[in-house]
Amino acid sequence: MQKIRKAVFPVAGMGTRFLPATKANPKEMLPVVDKPLIQYAAEEAVAAGIDTLIFITGRNKRSIEDHFDKAYELETELLADGKDTMLNMVQNILPGDVKCIYIRQSEPLGLGHAVLCAKPVVGDDPFAVLLADDLVDNDAYGCTSQMVDVYEKEKCGVVGVQEVKKEEVKSYGVIAGNKIQDNLWDVDTFVEKPDPEDAPSNVAVVGRYLLEPSIFKILEETGKGAGGEIQLTDALATQAKSEKLLAYKFEGKRYDCGSKLGYLEATVELAMKHGGIGKRFTNYLQQRIK
Repeated sequence: MQKIRKAVFPVAGMGTRFLPATKANPKEMLPVVDKPLIQYAAEEAVAAGIDTLIFITGRNKRSIEDHFDKAYELETELLADGKDTMLNMVQNILPGDVKCIYIRQSEPLGLGHAVLCAKPVVGDDPFAVLLADDLVDNDAYGCTSQMVDVYEKEKCGVVGVQEVKKEEVKSYGVIAGNKIQDNLWDVDTFVEKPDPEDAPSNVAVVGRYLLEPSIFKILEETGKGAGGEIQLTDALATQAKSEKLLAYKFEGKRYDCGSKLGYLEATVELAMKHGGIGKRFTNYLQQRIK
């Protein structure tokens, strides 16, 4: 069985929920403490053994490409000033053997279309999809690494899920299927953003997927779904009819950084854990809430 070496990052969205901050700056570049969201996702992928990062970009996303590129002027200045720690930090955002590839999504036609844009690079290989909006914090073992373990054991596609409150299912794609372990479901189908009374479960798909390349042909034949977009969950529902597909409830805390509240929660909680400022920031918070 082929190893998963490629990861797709759909980053072409407009980020309208964070306007005006995202008018000229991609939402994926919003910082959580001292790293942008996209770097957390990239690091998670690399930790899982992935060495080819495929970014599906759009207009005004150049800063993502710049972030993972060399910064000659900055590096020269840091070197001249003897700021070796900072120099090492900017030179080693990603390991040297990791490749970054950028593909422009010409128009916003949905997550399914963004994934389809990666077909020329992914080819016939299995691959991961990570949404930077979903920051998953697990110090011990990253979400994608956990899912790769499941993929290699079960030899089939895997989607990351979490259980949500029944009233929240209308904001997610949810699964219908059979629970085969405490953290694993055999998927029958998906329903995109159902009304709570019609939802087949409260097991919601979040922004982590390990996919077989057969998904590309299905996406090519998938019409527009919810929101007038090509939905990845619609294609996965079709795939689940003919192929084994599992849903895995990962270990770790997921922050919905596509929402302001989730983004602020991630910022506060990761700042409290930060090696440089964690204790001082926690003390500050304790003083503020007295």
